[in-house]
Amino acid sequence: MSKLNLDQSLIESCRNAAKNIASETQKFIDEHTTTATERTITRLLGVDGVDEIEKPLPNVIVDNIKEGGGLERGAAYWIGNAMVQTGLTPQEVAEKVALGEIDITRLPASDEGKIKETIYKIAEETVFKIKENRNKRQHYLNTIGEGEKPYLYVIVATGNIYEDIVQAKAAARQGADVVAVIRTTGQSLLDYVPYGPTTEGFGGTYATQENFRLMREALDEVGEEVGRYIRLCNYCSGLCMPEIAAMGAIERLDMMLNDALYGILFRDINMQRTLIDQYFSRMINGFAGIIINTGEDNYLTTDDAVEAAHTVLASQFINEQFALKAGIPEEQMGLGHAFEMDPDVENGFLLELAQAQMAREIFPNAPLKYMPPTKFMTGNILKGHVQNAMFNMVSIMTNQGIQLLGMLTEAIHTPHLQDRYLSIENAKYVFNNARSLGEEIEFKKDGIIQNRAQEVLQNAEKLLTQIEKEGLFKTIEEGKFGGVKRTPTGGKGLDGVAKKDSGYFNPFVELMLGGRE
Repeated sequence: MSKLNLDQSLIESCRNAAKNIASETQKFIDEHTTTATERTITRLLGVDGVDEIEKPLPNVIVDNIKEGGGLERGAAYWIGNAMVQTGLTPQEVAEKVALGEIDITRLPASDEGKIKETIYKIAEETVFKIKENRNKRQHYLNTIGEGEKPYLYVIVATGNIYEDIVQAKAAARQGADVVAVIRTTGQSLLDYVPYGPTTEGFGGTYATQENFRLMREALDEVGEEVGRYIRLCNYCSGLCMPEIAAMGAIERLDMMLNDALYGILFRDINMQRTLIDQYFSRMINGFAGIIINTGEDNYLTTDDAVEAAHTVLASQFINEQFALKAGIPEEQMGLGHAFEMDPDVENGFLLELAQAQMAREIFPNAPLKYMPPTKFMTGNILKGHVQNAMFNMVSIMTNQGIQLLGMLTEAIHTPHLQDRYLSIENAKYVFNNARSLGEEIEFKKDGIIQNRAQEVLQNAEKLLTQIEKEGLFKTIEEGKFGGVKRTPTGGKGLDGVAKKDSGYFNPFVELMLGGRE
């Protein structure tokens, strides 16, 4: 029953418009591929490692395909053909390409049926491994359990994976349910994934498969110690979005920040490139049981939380539809929003409460990801701690799912152990003392909270119907999300986009979307 008295016909109109927006964009996505998507297929077929100059072998093989004019046919075809012709594994093919012993697009063409049969056999093995990871996560949840929602979500960001492990274990012992390893500054703009464990990073730690493995192992160890499964989060956004999703699926990550609009608006990644990559990355995440976190919270760092609230809701509707197309169930949609109201706005707490309750009612099955105050945090750490307490209060009152804890030293430095401890203590205190508050209260009819939510919903519906007419690309070009304008041919990575030809195939689309259990 709605506490906000929301107009259900408006919600339905928003969903229909978002569905049409996603369907129209999906037509473009289905016709194209990218270098990152093909590198992901290459990785899922078992190719890993680097050549003598530290270039990742997935890049080596896809660059060779692209240079030979074969990107439109897809990596699965060329690798499969090379396997049939040479009897080598995908890894051995990649190593031969790196040594210059094979030019993959110049080998004689084999029978297409034989190529597909060869590739599907390898692909099925990878899909089985990912299913096993999903089963292992579920086994942990069934045996040692996990923390109550909202999950207490904290970050580590030392730059050194081994130091991150020390901090992550400490956070788990202090009560954290989710640990996110922040990526090093600028990694989203790298068109390759670094290899191996890393000990140097600025503002975060490199996302590599080995770093994923090391942290997963550490969190499993501390989870057994504290008797609670600890979820691991990283970032599959940027120019390697689907590759990082694949690495996460292989190493059993539990959450991924995964949103094309974030990369378009805030990292200037080409919209064509990243929307194509988002589809495959979300398909992998959906199949692997990974919760995606979307980036609507960032809109309010560049736009005003009062004026632009409807853009957050509109984007949540669109992200929901894109996620459904990629096979992600509602229970894995960590749709984003943020407590970014100017503290000087009168009744700002009520406006935040309206937004959070509205998201909860419109997306009842989604584990909503709620982001803390950042924009209006200052060097006044005592005031910041109070802002975070108010943020925690909204969360428990509206039954949020994933609570990225605010730090009292936000905007001052990367959190120290004691900062994180105080944030966890703050959230635990508020959540415990107000656990059932949301079930006990109703909102005044036609009061500030109801009126605010209804106004935001009406404005979101207007925006979505406008986007439905104009298309998503044009809407982004006009700067209607986050006040940031991007063009369809601008940004980074457009040269990695190719139109598929009639012989293109990707075995993982069928195996992950069609073979889901």
